[in-house]
Amino acid sequence: MSHRTHTVMESPYGPLTLVATDGVLSGLYMNLQRHRPQEETFGDREPDSGAVPFGPVVEQLTAYFAGELTTFEVPLAMRGTPFQQTVWAALQEIPYGETISYGRLAERIGNPAASRAVGLANGKNPISIIVPCHRVVGSTGSLTGYGGGVERKRRLLDFENGVRAESGSAASATLF
Repeated sequence: MSHRTHTVMESPYGPLTLVATDGVLSGLYMNLQRHRPQEETFGDREPDSGAVPFGPVVEQLTAYFAGELTTFEVPLAMRGTPFQQTVWAALQEIPYGETISYGRLAERIGNPAASRAVGLANGKNPISIIVPCHRVVGSTGSLTGYGGGVERKRRLLDFENGVRAESGSAASATLF
């Protein structure tokens, strides 16, 4: 049987609940997030968010929110169907500050007719921000659906675009 623990850290987007299964990050949930599991499934509460296994995750998220980190390097333990796993892996390939449509993401995973299924898998992503489901948009570039709310999605994308602009990177690319 798996051992689960969790902690809560503050962020510019509200409290984030970090969940670890057997010492590996398995969930990152925003408050009021759609598809957020029941809190009793998160395991024991670790009051010190800097403790193992959460310390490196908190450090990287803190650097991300400070505009100092654009790629996360933390082990992940994401449970889902094989299709969900494929979509979640593809999400991790979307570069910082860029967006892609659900249809284009479906094409990338070799299933161009699956844009709706991609959207459903995207919505079930258990590790928001680190697995950047906020970078997926509608076919016209519209900010359709986001488990953390469309306003949070807009803020995350604006934040990433602002950091890219400040660092002198090219303007945000959108792949429809």
